[in-house]
Amino acid sequence: MAKQLQKLELTWIGKGNEPKLEPRILIEDTTKSFGDPKSENMLIHGDNLLALKALEQDYTGKIKCIYIDPPYNTGNAFEHYDDGIEHSLWLSLMKPRLEILKTLLSDNGSIWISIDDDESHYLKVVCDEVFGRQNFIANVIWEKKFSPQNDAKWLSDSHDHILVYAKRKEIWRPYLLPRTEAMDDRYKNPDKDKRGLWTSSDLTVKTYAAANDYPIKLPSGRIVNPTKPRCWSVNEMKFQQLVLDNRIWFGDKGDNMPRLKRFLTEVQEGSVSKTIWYRTEVGDNQEAKREVKTFNEESVFGTPKPERLIERVLFLATKEKDLVLDSFLGSSTLAAVAHKMNRKWIGIELGEQANTHCLPRLKQVVAGTDKGGITEAVNWQGGGGFKFYTLAPSLIQIDKYGGEIINPQYNANMLAAAMAKQEGFRYQPSESSYFKQGFSSEKDFIFTTTQFVTIQMLDRLAEELQANESLLVCCKSFAKGCTTRHSNITVKKIPQMLLGRCEFGKDDYSLNIVNMPHEESSLNYDENDEMNTMIDDAENMIKSKNSKNKKARDQNTQDSSQSELF
Repeated sequence: MAKQLQKLELTWIGKGNEPKLEPRILIEDTTKSFGDPKSENMLIHGDNLLALKALEQDYTGKIKCIYIDPPYNTGNAFEHYDDGIEHSLWLSLMKPRLEILKTLLSDNGSIWISIDDDESHYLKVVCDEVFGRQNFIANVIWEKKFSPQNDAKWLSDSHDHILVYAKRKEIWRPYLLPRTEAMDDRYKNPDKDKRGLWTSSDLTVKTYAAANDYPIKLPSGRIVNPTKPRCWSVNEMKFQQLVLDNRIWFGDKGDNMPRLKRFLTEVQEGSVSKTIWYRTEVGDNQEAKREVKTFNEESVFGTPKPERLIERVLFLATKEKDLVLDSFLGSSTLAAVAHKMNRKWIGIELGEQANTHCLPRLKQVVAGTDKGGITEAVNWQGGGGFKFYTLAPSLIQIDKYGGEIINPQYNANMLAAAMAKQEGFRYQPSESSYFKQGFSSEKDFIFTTTQFVTIQMLDRLAEELQANESLLVCCKSFAKGCTTRHSNITVKKIPQMLLGRCEFGKDDYSLNIVNMPHEESSLNYDENDEMNTMIDDAENMIKSKNSKNKKARDQNTQDSSQSELF
């Protein structure tokens, strides 16, 4: 028997052992939300894998553009990211995130991933597997540095990659970049044509057609033919029509090879993007760091991206009011730029920089006091707002006797929202029926209660249900006979109904891993002789973030009656 053929794929230690994620609810921290209370923008502080899982139910297929800037796994230690993880572990951590991100993308959406040479080629193969090789768009090269690193041992790297994939390449098309003054300056009107400014283009093409290979008599009387092996782009009849319409330019003296006139009023409103983006067009590392210093001079984020770079991505991938997402928010450049460009946004950040960098920066953007980045170019004056969310603690925990119990931090509303999400219902309590806390369809509802459920209670619920309506009741305990009492009412016991579904009690799936041994990086200088941020020792970089995050989560759940559940 022939050996079964396997698909072409990249393999690594740990592949296939993806975690079973707990679908958490999100709790709004109203003390940190800012601006318009009706804003749909979301700043989420918490593990980005759990946060993506929390968004999955409501945002599947709704994100127009995803931009992420994950830790590059370079072996360099940055203060805010533990960057330098063994390759297999790095790939294992990236793959489940990419898989959820794919589900969140709309059919006409795209994902843009910043990465450097250390993992770009591995990441490309993984993305081929997740998004489909047929959906690969381009590898954009971004010039991130101006001056060479003179003490580089081999070659001084001056660029990063941005891998671009579409959800469905056959229907995705990038938007055009805005036209620049330099583009329009190429248009003149030397013959005073009433149709206005124009430029000329070559009238020959590479693809040969015998019908388009003919002699042309210039106004000067000279006879010309297309340069071999080319031919004219139009046949002789069409050429004569263009001459009569004054769309052929023979030069000031009528003795030049014919060229086609293209009027500024007839060209497309923008330009197609190339795959090499120069620092003069979209900024570089030093520009990004100067932008970050405007809202946090004491702790400059080590790997920010310039606002002009993100502006370029959003110009190509979105229009106003489209929804964008960054699950490695860092210093919140994506959210800031999206806000200034009137895009809706969701940003996720695990680290403390959610409070030290993202929050103050986005408050300045909303207030209109952020004068840096693209503010002047897009004439941003302030406005809008955002809501600040944290992840709820795990629903199930182990008591001192080793048994699984419902987390006592959950009040009734939190428990109802969590059970709705666990069971695939949309949490939306009815104003008229107390037991209709969520729905999966117009006729199917869920009711979660901490009370002991009796036969009499089920009978009352059955009387209030309309014809063809069904109800799932989740409770801590119920009387004998409840499970078979009514055919349209299902009764389940919590937490037993949840056990084995997912990994309860795990709060951190982050890239916060101890670095592998590496040599300390050298200093680098830009053209203004600004000294780049020194790379800290790895031992100073490794911080105990989990305890801080847990403390913040616990505090946020103490008064959840004042918070919005999501």
